[in-house]
Formats: sequence, structure tokens, C-alpha cells
Amino acid sequence: MSPSADKDFSFPKGFLWGAATAAHQIEGSPLADGAGPSIWTRFAHTPGMTLNGDTGDVACDHYRRWKDDVRLMRELGLQAYRFSVSWSRILPEGTGRVNQAGLDFYSRLVDELLANDIEPLLTLYHWDLPAALDDRGGWLNRDCADWFAEYGRVLYRALDGRVKKWVTLNEPWVVTDGGYLHGALAPGHRSRFEAPIASHNLMRAHGAAVQAYRAEGAHEIGLVVNIEPKYPASDSEADAAATRRAHAYMNEQYLHPALLGRYPPELKEIFGDAWPDFPEEDFRLIVQPLDFVGINYYTRSVTAADASYPLKAGAVRQPLGTYTETGWEVFPQGLTDLLLWFKRTYGDLPVYITENGAAFFDPAVAEDGRVRDPLRIDYLRKHLSAIHDAIAAGVDIRGYMAWSLLDNLEWSLGYSKRFGIIHVNYGTQERTPKDSARWYSGIIESHGRGLSDPLPY
Repeated sequence: MSPSADKDFSFPKGFLWGAATAAHQIEGSPLADGAGPSIWTRFAHTPGMTLNGDTGDVACDHYRRWKDDVRLMRELGLQAYRFSVSWSRILPEGTGRVNQAGLDFYSRLVDELLANDIEPLLTLYHWDLPAALDDRGGWLNRDCADWFAEYGRVLYRALDGRVKKWVTLNEPWVVTDGGYLHGALAPGHRSRFEAPIASHNLMRAHGAAVQAYRAEGAHEIGLVVNIEPKYPASDSEADAAATRRAHAYMNEQYLHPALLGRYPPELKEIFGDAWPDFPEEDFRLIVQPLDFVGINYYTRSVTAADASYPLKAGAVRQPLGTYTETGWEVFPQGLTDLLLWFKRTYGDLPVYITENGAAFFDPAVAEDGRVRDPLRIDYLRKHLSAIHDAIAAGVDIRGYMAWSLLDNLEWSLGYSKRFGIIHVNYGTQERTPKDSARWYSGIIESHGRGLSDPLPY
């Protein structure tokens, strides 16, 4: 799917154009100024858990270079910036004592964004649970709902009004699938029995944080999920059933309880005797009214039945597909399909595309100061066109956050994958806007109309 040269790609009035990051991936200095360690600090310093032993100790040094990074945002014309807060910077023990220095860091960042006419979108949790809370059971402990609400209240009281768009959780599916089921991400557990409990407690924590915001805040709060359309590999009944399970596991496991107050029935089939019977009152906590949902989209999955654990389904690589450096197929039509499914299933709730981007091989900074990344431009262009198609079909999409503003720590993959529209030299910390950043800046300036222009290569 390529954008048409004769199509009007104007986006709705008020549509927000921005970029996104996450605290642990860019900040560095994880223990500075009284902060406590997070599960990612601990995980990355455990031998063998990350590629090349990479850690977030320095990352993009954003903790010290935040003013320069905001200046780059302004130069690119960003209207919004989605970032996350490190919980253990604010509450080093996870609860109780507030670390004022950590709170002050985010307060200064928010003020600098506002001074440059950039709207902050603040995510409370992007995977970096305080290690002190992990020692108390982490997301397996039902008390986590109270812990998370307490943390939220500290930030609401300090920043609400300056921050008008809040997110509770980022991608709870990744937290549990990677952290509690397969062990590839912090805290590194591998348990079919733990995963449903962690997922459920994450949703209880989400509900408690929304309740706390309604008592303390006066603006908007939502949830961010990563979802992807599932297409059957064949017309067989086995592939259709496997696709339905995969869809329930990834796309409905968190949206259904948050928006409908129940889990899809396929989860019990997937987890078998590991699926608990959850108390009915839990769902009254989880299903809080939301102002928006953030959708992170990267790829699709073509699903075939097999005997693999836990889904009894496998993703089939497409022989003619284009794939990114992370092995994800480039499939922009899937984003349109997904957004239309969201509207059919959950109604007219406003949506933000809170992450969308790709890791490709980027050449070094050339002598002329450019980083030529035509594949990323093509990816962004086609996905923005797919979003425009969904808007034309009636989906209420309010904004787009490119992932990512900066090349950064790609979790257990270390620094091996570059998603940024701004190149980061990890040795010198020099930032260089890639061709994709300059192209995206033009799209923002034209409010989308530049999607029909010839590509700059």
C-alpha cells in the first residue's frame, strides 16, 4: 500500500503530531540523585540476560541532556512528546518516601516542553518496576494495585494541569508475556501459572490508578496496549481456531477487561489449569471509564496451528514480505484493519497511535551530516496513510507518536536495534536527525498533506 499522489492527506483539526520514548531506554543515570534500582537495573546487570551485557546505565544520557533533546523536538516541530516516568526515581522503595530530586527532574522536563509548545503525554509505567517492590512479589502481589495508585497520586498532585494527558500502563502484554511467561524481559520469570496472575494484577493496578486520578486530576487518562491483527495461514479450521486464540491472547486480554469488564473465554483454553477464577469484584475495579486508548502498532501475524506452548499457534513468515531488523513484517494495511476492529468492538472511544516505527540498518553519519534511512521513511509514510484511511472510515484518532524520538536501549536486545528518527552516537552522545526526522518534520508542518509529495530519495 503506497500513498496516492492525488489524494488529500489533510488530518483532522487538532490532530497531535509527536514522538515517544521510555525512561529506562533513554535516561541513563538510573541511580542518580537518590533513585532506587528498578527490575531492569537488576535484570541488565545479571550476566547473560541482555545482548552484549548492555545496560541502561548511560543509555542516551537524557537525564543530563534533556534540555538539548527538547530543543531538537522543537526544531523538528513536534507538537507532543510521550515519555514515561521511572517509578523508582519518585519512590525509591516503591511506596512511602518521595524522592523530591526525582520528582523535580520530571517537573523541569514538563516545564521545558510547555515552554516550547510541546504537549506532554505522561506514562506512569513503562516496564521498570522498583526492585524493592519486586522483592515483595511485584505484579504477583495483589497489593500492587495500592502501590500503583499511591505512585500515581504523587505524580497527579505534582504535575496535573501541566500534564493533561496521562497513561497508566504501557503494553501490559509485553510485561507479562516477556517478563513472567517466557523470561526474555525483566523480571525474567518463566511460568504458565504466574502470567495470568501478573496480567490480572496489572489490570487491577490500572483500575486503581484511574480511580485515583478521578479523585485527584481534572484532565484525561487512558491505557496503552500493543496489538496486532492476526490472519489465518489457511482456510483450515485448525488455523482459524489458532488465530482466534492468538487474537484473544494479544488483542483482547487487556482491552476486554478494561473496556468490557470481562476476559475473552479463549484465555481459559490457552492457559488450561493455570487460569484462575478471578473475583467478580476485581472487574468492577478494572473497568473504569477511560478518556482514550493508546495503540502501539508495529506488525501483523499470520497464524498457523501447531503444538507450541502456550498458544498452540505459530507465526508464519511471509516469503514475499518486507521485514525489519527485529524480524517484524512491514504491513501497514494491518493498522487500518486493527483500528476498524477496535471501533467495531469497543465503540467510539478516542484513540492515539502512541507508538509506531521500525528498526532498520542505518548507515553511519555521512560526511555531509546526513543519516540516510529511506526504508524508515517508507514505513512511516505508509503507516500514516493507513491511519488516514481509518480516520476516513470513522475511527476517532487524535494523534500519532513516532517510535522513537532517539535511538535507544532496545531492552534485552541492548543497543543492537535502532528505532530512532534521531541517530545517537553512543560513544559521544552526539544526536543527528536522520532523513526520516526531516521528512517527518515536513509532514507535521503540512499537517499530513505532504504524504502525497514525492519521496526525498
